[in-house]
This record gives sequence, C-alpha cells and structure tokens, in this order.
Amino acid sequence: MTPLTTDELFGGEPVISFDRETDRRSFLRWAGVIGAGSALVASGALNGASAFAAPASSFGKGDVGILNYALTLEYLEYTFYATGLSRGLLKGRDLELVTPIRSHENQHVKAVTAAVKAAGGTPVAKPKFTIPAKAFSSADNFLATAVQFEELGVTAYHGQVPLIKSLDILAAAASIAGVESRHAAILESLTNGTPFPAPVEKHRSMSQVVAIIKPYLG
Repeated sequence: MTPLTTDELFGGEPVISFDRETDRRSFLRWAGVIGAGSALVASGALNGASAFAAPASSFGKGDVGILNYALTLEYLEYTFYATGLSRGLLKGRDLELVTPIRSHENQHVKAVTAAVKAAGGTPVAKPKFTIPAKAFSSADNFLATAVQFEELGVTAYHGQVPLIKSLDILAAAASIAGVESRHAAILESLTNGTPFPAPVEKHRSMSQVVAIIKPYLG
C-alpha cells in the first residue's frame, strides 16, 4: 500500500471542527504535536513512548487519554461511513461488505465510550465533521478514501496497544485493532489492492497519526 500522507487524506481540506478551541488544542497537545514536540514530529523522531509522555490534557491521563484519542478517531470513521453509505454510491458486493463496517464503527464508538466511563473518565465530545465532497463523488473515491482511513485506524491502534496499562482495556483495544485490520483487508480487495501487505502490522504513535489529520482540524 502506498504510505498515507497528509496530502492524500481529504485533499488537505478541514474535516474536524471542535466546538471549543480548548478541545482542539487538547487533542493536539495530548498527541504531542504542538509546542516543543512539533519539530520532532516533522523529523519523524517521536515514537510511541514520547507521544505518551506529552502534557496531560482534558482527555485525561494514561489509559483514559488513550481511549479518548481513539474515540475521536472512531467518531470520524463512523461519520465517514454513515455519510458515504447514505449517498447510495455502492451496489452489490461492495455494499454488502461495507455496510457492516459502518455498523462496526458505530459499535466501536459505543464500546470506547463505555470504556472511558468504566475507567473513571469523561468521554470526549463528538467534534463536528465536514468531509470534503470529493470523497463521496463516486464509488471509487469513497472506497479509496476508506482504504486510507482503515490503514490509519489499524496503525493508530497498534501504536497504542503496548502503552495501555489496564488488562481489560488492552483486551478491548486489541480486539478492535483486529477488526480494523479485517476492514482494511476487505477494502484493499475491493479496490484491487493488497489485503495483507506485510507479515507484521505497522504502527503509528499518537503524534504521527495526529500529524496526518492535523491539517483537517477546522
């Protein structure tokens, strides 16, 4: 698969809009992509441990912070699939396989929300999303963007699994990561890509993931 870059996802147009600037900044701060951390992000020097050591934010510390980071990404994924499927772009086998993905992402939102509460935290509010029309201009564009989303989701989860302290949360995150990998394989097949590009899954730190979506934070 071609590496995901900030230029590819949504053409660089703003996608996520937080109600409060403090929420936007806290999302970026938690991922270590503002302040002193930004230079390291640009050079690719931040690893998972460095991102985890970023200043605490309103997302909460430790496992709660990781969960709220994941919840924000799950909100975005569900919104993308729900919007795309509502346009009636897909038919036949494509529709049959992508429809359950939308349901899975909705269930992920619910599961991660419940996990945040169970850990004693407050779930982050759902941001406003404005996904560029180009992503839904055709079935091919919709599926191509979905491939990028799933690649990002898989690497995001795998980047955080080693940092989770709670065994219960670890089990839940690993389970979701497995489902995201299945989504990626299906979508690669539908777009004539490679369902299993490597023997070991790649991973991205919080800083690397948020650096990718940072241009789209309205």
